[in-house]
Amino acid sequence: MNKKLLIFVTILFTFQFMVFAQTENVKPLTIGEIRTIKSEILNEDRTLNIYLPQNFDKTKSYPIIYLLDGSMNEDFIHVTGLVQFFNLMYAMPETIVVGIANIDRKRDFTFHTDLKDLQKDYPTTGHSGKFINFLEKELKPYIESQFKTSDKYLFGQSLGGLLATEILLKKPEMFNNYFIISPSLWWDDESLLKQANQLLSKGSDTKKFVYLSVGKGEHKVMVKHAEDLYAILKKSNKKNWRVEYKLMDSDNHATILHRSLYEGLVKFYPYQEPK
Repeated sequence: MNKKLLIFVTILFTFQFMVFAQTENVKPLTIGEIRTIKSEILNEDRTLNIYLPQNFDKTKSYPIIYLLDGSMNEDFIHVTGLVQFFNLMYAMPETIVVGIANIDRKRDFTFHTDLKDLQKDYPTTGHSGKFINFLEKELKPYIESQFKTSDKYLFGQSLGGLLATEILLKKPEMFNNYFIISPSLWWDDESLLKQANQLLSKGSDTKKFVYLSVGKGEHKVMVKHAEDLYAILKKSNKKNWRVEYKLMDSDNHATILHRSLYEGLVKFYPYQEPK
């Protein structure tokens, strides 16, 4: 073997050894679990992306955030990052996030409508009642059988905000805290908004935090409906409900969620100087 070839083989061997050594130091970066729950109500399997706090202890109780639009390619990653930041820098306790991955959000997040144009644009629409039953009777009991839980949050935007509003008005006891961002209250000719006063008169008055937000850059109908819902909630005489509203001056429907959730969490967990 000539000298040049010997040098080349030596370098190649050294490089391969270094790559192998580096590979030996690679480990998965894990922030939680992916679970699958079989739903008899929906007649399908549903994927759950679950964020667990860094110091997770199965003997401790944790608040639970149920995140609509919780697929990995939707809102799960950036919302869990926000929660971790509030655990670190604000007074928010360590919290578990349950991201509910979507299969058909137009089906799951909307109630029945007779409006022909909506039926045409949303051909699978009208099954929010089933999805709410899934949340109440299957998902929540499953999570509570797997983890010790305390406060329960619901995060929803757009059609997810419509669903969160429907739950707040019809079954408010399902969650302690509601973060409703840019709710699509235009659905079915504003029928949910029109029923709001009647539904609220029947609902419980247990302690609750409701944060409602919309972007100034959104369609003027979205802004008006959010303001109308806020006014109705404030006038509902729910003495144990804390209702907050935020008009996001620099946001539109596409950009609002992360910054708006930040603002809502600041209202709930204000910054405290370290002692």
